Order: sequence, then structure tokens, then C-alpha cells
Amino acid sequence: MPTGGFIIRTKFAATAALVLTSIAAFASIFGSVRGIVHDPQHRPVENAMVMLRSKTSDQIVTVNTDARGEFTFNGIALGDYTVSVVAPNFNQSARSVQINSGSQPVLHFSLSVATNKESVAVSGSPEAIPVDSATPTTLVSRLDIEHTPGAARTNSLAMITDYVPGAYFTHDQLHVRGGHQTSWLIDGVPVPNTNIASNLGPQFDPKDVDYLEVDRGSYGAEFGDRTYGVFNVVPRTGFERNNQAEVVLSAGNFYQTNDAFNFGSHTQRFAYYASVNANRSNLGIQTPVPQVVHDADNGYGGFGSLILNVDPTNQLRLITSLRKDYYQIPYDPFPKDIENAPIAANNFVAQYPSLDLRDGDHESDAIVNFSWVHTFNAKLLLTVSPFFHHNAADYDSSLSDPVATTEHRGSSYGGGQVSFAANLPKNNLQVGIYSFYQQDNEIFGAAFNNGSGSAFSDTEHPTGSLEAFFIDDKFKPVSWLTLTAGMRPTHFSGGVSENAISPRFGAALNVPHINWTFRAFYGHYYQAPPLITAAGPLIEFANANNLGFIPLHGERDEEHQFGVTIPYRGWVLDADSFRTNVANFFDHNNIGESNLFFPITISQAVIRGWELTLRSPRIAHRGQIHLAYSNQIAEGGGAINGGLTDFSLPAGLSPLDHDQRNTLNLGGHITLPWRAYACTNVYYGSGFSNAFPGQPYPGNYLPQHTTLDLSVGKDFGEGFSASLNAMNVANRRIELDNSVTFGGFHWNNPREIYVELRYRFHY
Repeated sequence: MPTGGFIIRTKFAATAALVLTSIAAFASIFGSVRGIVHDPQHRPVENAMVMLRSKTSDQIVTVNTDARGEFTFNGIALGDYTVSVVAPNFNQSARSVQINSGSQPVLHFSLSVATNKESVAVSGSPEAIPVDSATPTTLVSRLDIEHTPGAARTNSLAMITDYVPGAYFTHDQLHVRGGHQTSWLIDGVPVPNTNIASNLGPQFDPKDVDYLEVDRGSYGAEFGDRTYGVFNVVPRTGFERNNQAEVVLSAGNFYQTNDAFNFGSHTQRFAYYASVNANRSNLGIQTPVPQVVHDADNGYGGFGSLILNVDPTNQLRLITSLRKDYYQIPYDPFPKDIENAPIAANNFVAQYPSLDLRDGDHESDAIVNFSWVHTFNAKLLLTVSPFFHHNAADYDSSLSDPVATTEHRGSSYGGGQVSFAANLPKNNLQVGIYSFYQQDNEIFGAAFNNGSGSAFSDTEHPTGSLEAFFIDDKFKPVSWLTLTAGMRPTHFSGGVSENAISPRFGAALNVPHINWTFRAFYGHYYQAPPLITAAGPLIEFANANNLGFIPLHGERDEEHQFGVTIPYRGWVLDADSFRTNVANFFDHNNIGESNLFFPITISQAVIRGWELTLRSPRIAHRGQIHLAYSNQIAEGGGAINGGLTDFSLPAGLSPLDHDQRNTLNLGGHITLPWRAYACTNVYYGSGFSNAFPGQPYPGNYLPQHTTLDLSVGKDFGEGFSASLNAMNVANRRIELDNSVTFGGFHWNNPREIYVELRYRFHY
């Protein structure tokens, strides 16, 4: 079976040839809101003032209705808002609405005639949810992240795994819908990274996130090609601050701490936000045995956001981000177990000897992202976003290791996105270009200290580029039906040159009166391959380990999906069924007993499943629950048709090493007296595929596992709050995965407990 984690590491001397006029506003954070205002006789109300106010910041936008009583807000960042309508001789009316990227909710206001006693008519209907999209979406807010146990820690992925069905963390990597290839977007602009699972933590510190929108398949052509998941980050901007700063301090077992300082503010035209953070712990990545040995990590980073509204039609946005992390690689200290010793349980071949390893992994990431958003009018929007991204991962072994390996990779990307959006009465059209140039600097090396061979070193400097054009249109022939059609031609040049044309079609049908929305989608995706190359001594080393090198080609995916969204008195249930057929499925494998990991492609994979999410309204004004469930099968088969490999899969389809049939997260939040709260999350997994059936676990899957996380907190006035967080409260330990990445097998983390203090002040 392919092992689960490829990271090529290398330091790269930055080159960056940027540019291309480019963009894609709607792989973007922007949506729009339309509506119509009527009087009690259903006649349009002209010149009514409509105000859209953010629920998490001071952002306010106003427009007036036209002669038909219609209004439009265009280029609105995703999130939760309140829309209010004020007109002479009528009572004020207000309604909540949720905006997703690319969505276009339509609101209807029927104003009542004012009496001598003024009143505000607040709509009794629940929050308006998008009904015009074929994409299953999860929206996680800043408050969700702050209260979810452990989610605000710098290298936590709980803001994804606790809320998104089919998302889990195994063999040190995040998997969504059975794959590794996901996209991070910041301010609506994709952060390019062609390397497979090359970094261990999230792209951004969760404390800097205002909203996280997670899309799972069924993307329009404007959203790119990462089939398994798109993480669209709306960062904190300063619009939620008024000359306010925050200090975050924490301390817990394993000598862990996650600390941060951030500040921000805004005027009517300008907003700024900046943060710095630092973290360390003696428990870093998943360990190959229950004991925590040689597993410390530490890191630091910074983030900045500037927004300038030059005038009512032009906005400038600048995002910068920096991260540096170091991870010790844990090892198995027991010489006679299934990993270290040639025993019957592993067919007398040591699976992954790590007894003497003292390896380390350095990672760094830097982003500069600029956007110009130009609104021509209420219907036309242009976004131009040049960017630069540098990502590096350097793996080094102790010189005393039996095989002291070096694997360094640094990748620099320069390019951009351009998109034009036309928001017409029956159409929502997106047209754009996305492109980048990439240069890698790769160093591979090994020194043999057990008499089995001599040292070698190989340096490569591959380059590549990608250009994609997209066009996508949402057509609304009637108010209850939205049809989507698009296409994304892509050209990639690197180790290979490839072209792909990816058509996509979707439909969303909203049933009047009950407001159920049925969805259907069919589409194709192309994911460009890593630039990894092999030559000279590296090829000789591979051949000595019975390996060959086959050039890597891009992954090609075919997806079809069906779903339904059911709102009921503030509850929202969403269910979907999907199937993804894959050619050239990206995975990764190590060379022999070394820590050199290379990407591979499997000729065929099939991932299918069904998912369910449930989110409640505020129950008794105090509590709220959320649920995410996935039943999924991830299988691969056929030859290994790309990369370095020494194996083939069995005939037919067989489970991939990250296949887990059932995954459930059930969480809740309750507001307690005296400004206190409690939050919990229960995670259940049915067990990942077992590489050694019967040794010591029977069957083809490892044991099922359940963990409980808990947080309690209290606000002491406006400026100070404290919380206690506990992960895996019962300290239930299980061998989570026995495929191979850093340090060998993987056990789930032991109980972690820490206290967090937040102090806010004005300056």
C-alpha cells in the first residue's frame, strides 16, 4: 500500500518572476445579495433605504431600492449579516442572511404600514441560507474557532476536522473525502502549492481567521481543480476592532504553550490588522508507539491585513503571512516490535526501523497577496490579484543514523488571478484567468553508516508553469431553479506538458413553501503534478532499492454528486452522496528504510460515500449543536504509473491506507450563567485500513476509536477571559494507522490539557 506522507524538502533561493494579470474573484470570498421591497398590497417601494450590516464587525453598506423596489449588494465578503429596510410611512424590517462565496441569496421584504407607535418588524423566518449552489459548504466562524476545544492553537486543524464530514487527520496529514490534494485560499485567491501533503500544519494560524468556508466538491469552473476540498479563508481585517489589541497566553501539559499578540482598527475607508504568534510543545506529531519520545515542536509566525476603500468603486487589499516551524521526528524505542525487528508478524522484514533515528523537519511559508477590487456598478465586478508564495520543507537526519538522509525542497510561485463577474437579473457570470510560474530547488542525499553503501547527493532545479482560463455561468430561469455550466481549460508545463479541458454542470432546485433545496452536479478536474525529478545518483540509489522512476502526470478526476438541504425552524440538515473516479491518483511512498519520500500516482482510484451535516439554531437562547457524519470508501488499484515505486496494488480495487468507512463529529456549545460557556466535541472513527491483518489486530481494519474534547470558559468583563481546554479527556489510546510516514506507525494523541488567557485592551 502507498504510505501516507510525501514531503520533499529544500531550501530555495527565491526567484520570483511574477505576473500575469490574473484573478478569479469567485474562487473568491465575494458573494452578493439581491432583494425586493413591497408594501402590503405587493406594490414596489421605491427609494427605501436598505442597510447590510456585518454581525462580526462594523462593516455597513447601504443602497436604495429602484422603481421596481429592487436592490443589490455586490462584492460582499462571505459571512453572517443583517439586512434592514427603512422607508417613510412604513415600519422598519430586518432579516438575517448568510453569504457564501459566489452565492446570490434573494430576500423579499413586505413592509407593514407604520402606526403612531414606531416598531421594528424582525422577520420570523430563520436565517436565509444559500439555495442557488450545487456545492456542499461548511461555514466556520471566528467564535466557533475560539470556543471549539483546541481549535485556536497555531497548528490545529480542528476548525476543519470537527465541522467537515469526511475530514480527518491520519499519518500526520489532513485528508478530506479520501484525498490529500486540497486548496487554501486567502481573501478569495488560491495559494498555489503543487507539492503533495508537504506541510504538517494549517496554512494559516486559526486565530487570524474571521470565517473559514470549506467547500467539498461540485465546484464551479471558477474554483479551481483541487477535488477533495477548498478552504476559503476570510481573514481578520480590523473592521471588527476600534484601536483594540489582544494578548493570548496559554500553558499546559507536555510543556505546551500557544501565544499571540494582535491589534487592529479601522476608519470609514481604511482598516488594518496585524498579529504575531509563537508556539512550542513536547508533543508535536503523531507517535509510532503510545509513548511520546523525541516529539517536540516549536514555531513562530506573523500575519498582516490592510484594506483601503479608495472610493465607492475601488478597494485595495494586501495580505501578508509568514510561518516557521520545526518538528522533531518521533521514533520507536522498542527493538523487538513489528516496526524494528524482522519477526513473523511482518514476514520477517522490519517494517520501518526507527530505533536509532533522531530526525528533524524544518518548514517555512511566506505569502504576499494583493487584490484590487473594482465595482463598475451594482452588477459588474472586477478583481485583479497578483501574488507571491514561497514554501519550504527541509528534512534532516542525525549523522549517526544508519541511513542519514537529507531531503530539502523549496518552491517559489509568482503569478495571479483575474476575474470579471457580471451579476445580471437571471445570470451570474464569472470569467477569468489564473496562472503562476514555479521554481523549485531540491536537494536529496543519503549517507550510509551500516556498511551497506556509500554517500550520495543530488541537486535539482525544476521549473514549471500553469495557465488556466475559466468561464462559469449560473442561470436562473425561474426563482426556484438555478442551472450552472462552466469550463476550465488548463495548460501545465514542467517535467511533462499537459492540457486538460474540465467541463462542469450543476443544478439547484428550491421547492417553494417548504424551502428544501435539491442539488446535482457532474464535472471534471485536472490537478497539476509536483515538479519532482530524479537523476544521477538518486536514480542509482533508487535502482539499488529495486525502484524505478516514471515521470509524474497530473491527476484527472470525474465527480458526480447529489444532495439536499432541509431547513426547519432554524435547524439546517444537509445530506449528499458523491462518487469520484480518479486516474493518476496522487499518493506517496518512501525509499526502502530511509526517510526519503516521493510522490507517486496510482493508475486508478474510486472514492464514494454519503455525508450528513446538521446545525441547530440557538436552543432556549443558550445552546447550539452541530454534527458532521461521513460514510466513505476510498479504494485504489492498477499499476503505479508515476514516481518512484517498488510495488503494485492487488488486482482490482483495494482500500487505500487512509480508508475509514465511518467518521462522526458531534459538538455542542452552551452559554452558562455569569458570562461562562462550555463546548464539547465527540469524535468517532470506525478505524483505518490495516496493513498487517491479525498482527496484532484481526481483520482488515484497525480498531474503532472515540475521543471526547471539552472546553469551559468565562469572560471577566469586556477585557479579560479565561478557558480550560482538554483534548481526549478519557486518554483513550489507539493505533490509528500502520502505514508509514514520519517516524513509522501512528497512535492518536494522549490527553492534553491547557489553560488559555485572553486580555483585550484599547490603545
